[in-house]
Amino acid sequence: MAQTQRVRIGVVGAGLIGQVEHIPNLRRLERLYELVGIADASPAMRGELESRGFRTFDGYEKLLDAGIDAVLVAAPDQYHAEITLQALARGKHVFCEKPLCFSVAEAEEIAAAQAKAGKMVQVGYMKRFDPSYEKLLTLLPRDASQLRMISVEVQDPDSWPFNQHQGDFVKTSDIPAEMIADGKRRRDAQVARAVGRTLTPAEMWGYTNSYCSSLIHDINVVHGILEALQVETGEVIGAAFFAGGDGGHGSVRLQGHDAIWQMTHLFVHKVAEYKERVTLYFNDCVYELSFPSPYLNHFPTRLIISRSDGTCWQNTEYRASYDEAFIQELIGFWKSVVEGAPVRNTIAAATRDLRLVQQLAAAATR
Repeated sequence: MAQTQRVRIGVVGAGLIGQVEHIPNLRRLERLYELVGIADASPAMRGELESRGFRTFDGYEKLLDAGIDAVLVAAPDQYHAEITLQALARGKHVFCEKPLCFSVAEAEEIAAAQAKAGKMVQVGYMKRFDPSYEKLLTLLPRDASQLRMISVEVQDPDSWPFNQHQGDFVKTSDIPAEMIADGKRRRDAQVARAVGRTLTPAEMWGYTNSYCSSLIHDINVVHGILEALQVETGEVIGAAFFAGGDGGHGSVRLQGHDAIWQMTHLFVHKVAEYKERVTLYFNDCVYELSFPSPYLNHFPTRLIISRSDGTCWQNTEYRASYDEAFIQELIGFWKSVVEGAPVRNTIAAATRDLRLVQQLAAAATR
């Protein structure tokens, strides 16, 4: 049997998504990846990782110079663009957690850098690798003329109910104050570039969290569905930040159809339940994806298709598999790097998502 080519990869950022998903998943995929090291700004976190046998770096630049082929960017969102651009400039492939960045302008800079470097860039939209989402795409009608509405609804307690069972998850609080201040300045400047003005604290929270951290997943999912249906988005007809920025809402018309796409995300901090539904309403059929919390691995997404003949209502539930989307996206990245397979979550797709986010934010802050 031929030996599998392993990709030498480094991880930047050992926060929640890094610890709970990417680092352990790369270890599980040791046949495909050699995890060379992890860069993190926290001295305490680096000490913890070293006690577990990992090589650590106090800056991502040092990691990029450590003989890696690729880097997985799981740093705070405001550093995504900088790290991705630096990695491409040094000839590395990049897997970047969503959002790729905060603005279309930054995404276009990354696209130009990727074209020059000739390296793979994949964005961490793991739901595109969800078995139930993949199954839905095979079941959609070829004719979208009966589409009436797409609805996205997310009730989010944040991550606390879903990381307490992770026995080796560690939180640290020793990031230097000047670095925290630098991160805030970067975030504010990048979002102001996207929106065209400085946002209030509530608007900033809504943009960076409800829109760019949560709903951007669903925006990417729906864009994939619309692409399969050959339907384009139209004008934004409404948007709002509400509940002190804990909530974000948007409504969009669909071109060539008397149909709308509406979306709402709300942090419900003290209710330990997560609900995320994407529902497609056709005149003769309803398709619903119901996603579990992303931190509950191998919990299958429910795909339910509802039909009626006028007297009888029939619900069919599909259970495609128990494959974990976070693992499947890393396998997909390996295939792109090693075998030249097409990237599923491209810079162009992320740019399209960010363009809609900017349009929603413009309407919400008008």
